Amino acid sequence: QAQLVESGGGSVQTGESLRLSCAVSGYIYSNHCMGWFRQVPGKEREGLVAINNDDSPIYADSVKGRFTMSQDMDRNTLHLQMDSLKPEDTAMYYCAVGTFCGEVLNWEEYTFWGQGTQVTVSS
Repeated sequence: QAQLVESGGGSVQTGESLRLSCAVSGYIYSNHCMGWFRQVPGKEREGLVAINNDDSPIYADSVKGRFTMSQDMDRNTLHLQMDSLKPEDTAMYYCAVGTFCGEVLNWEEYTFWGQGTQVTVSS
């Protein structure tokens, strides 16, 4: 099983940046997807960006051009660079891993989740 731990959340002002990290350990199937999601209380978990195996990242329209997903060379750490943050980006942010994924921005495709890290953007 995979274990994931997010870090890097915090409170920032509108227009500022944050970089989230996700340390991944444990066994991961060769056919897998990795992604970043966020959730606001009372709303469904939203897919932000994800990759399927070695394919290029797929971004949600809400973050395209502002958020960038990357991996360290050893693929054990994911990063989410978030620029030009807006108050509507305020949420709990999660990284996740799934296997044999279909729609990589659909949270239901994922099996393993981190505990989340809070991001708060004030105006």
